[in-house]
Amino acid sequence: MFDKSTWIRLPRNVVVGHGVLSETVDAISELHLHGVPLIVTSPTPNDVAGRRVVAQFEEEGIAVETVVIEEASFASVQQVIEVAREVDAGYLVGVGGGKAIDIAKMASDEIKRGFVSIPTAASHDGIVSGRGSVPEKDTRHSVAAEPPLAVIADTEILADAPWQLTTAGCADIISNYTAVKDWRLANRLQNVEYSGYSAALAEMTAEMLVDNAESIKPGLEESAWVVTKALVSSGVAMSIADSSRPASGAEHLFSHQLDRIAPGAALHGHQVGVGSIITEYLHGGNWQGIRDALATIGAPTTSDDLGIDGETVVEALTTAHEIRDRYTILGNGMNEAAAIEAVTATNVI
Repeated sequence: MFDKSTWIRLPRNVVVGHGVLSETVDAISELHLHGVPLIVTSPTPNDVAGRRVVAQFEEEGIAVETVVIEEASFASVQQVIEVAREVDAGYLVGVGGGKAIDIAKMASDEIKRGFVSIPTAASHDGIVSGRGSVPEKDTRHSVAAEPPLAVIADTEILADAPWQLTTAGCADIISNYTAVKDWRLANRLQNVEYSGYSAALAEMTAEMLVDNAESIKPGLEESAWVVTKALVSSGVAMSIADSSRPASGAEHLFSHQLDRIAPGAALHGHQVGVGSIITEYLHGGNWQGIRDALATIGAPTTSDDLGIDGETVVEALTTAHEIRDRYTILGNGMNEAAAIEAVTATNVI
């Protein structure tokens, strides 16, 4: 008898479009949240959008508190938790890129309060997913958390964000191709639980960006719209799977290992994009198609583009399997000769 049950937690409101930041209070009011809203942001996003959100609440006569974090760390998560308890926050509103949103998400999960996501850059699918990513010393932790109750993505703001952040978001989504292949491989060889629906949704988001690569250009709100829809869909795929598997495979292990041995050298999305070229090659797939799509949108395709030397790339590739217990095309590890062959065949080095 089939007796399995699954809870799928998805955002209740997703508001995307020109000028929708002005609809923040209305979108949140539909969620029937109560208590003091705590805005969690960082310096630049606070200037771009945070203060405008605060002003909206104040115009409605709603008392609001703000905490500005300086870095993505567990210390920042604890800082937000302490402020939230001090002001007895009813819910948290993350305003910013990956840093502020992940911190707010993880803090809200800890104190069991609702969370609303307001991205100011389309840099990765964390704006809607149920996972937070925080660096600590020489590693990066991916932590399960509640997905946002609502996402308010103003394409005017997103289109005005630094272009490299948008290309990082695009690369993060395109890497779904190889993440899903790794997931299927793990299902066949390790009996890892697999969701065909989540996998199809994740692949569809990657195809959306590859098919529209030539139309994704700096400063265009239409481009911000396409990228944001893809990021939302990818986050939903992870929520349905209750796992990051639909969007995280060997290419993410490669990126996390780069974070360890070359911290701060390149953006996460750019690293997984290059990692996806390599892992698609290892799968025997159309790695040229991934490379060409990345190049078309202006994302890195080589180690030089990342600003990381070839030796470091090879080291990351041969040790990436050690990052976490997640079966991928890397298996129990690549030897150096195989890694060198892969990165030279794909012109990554």
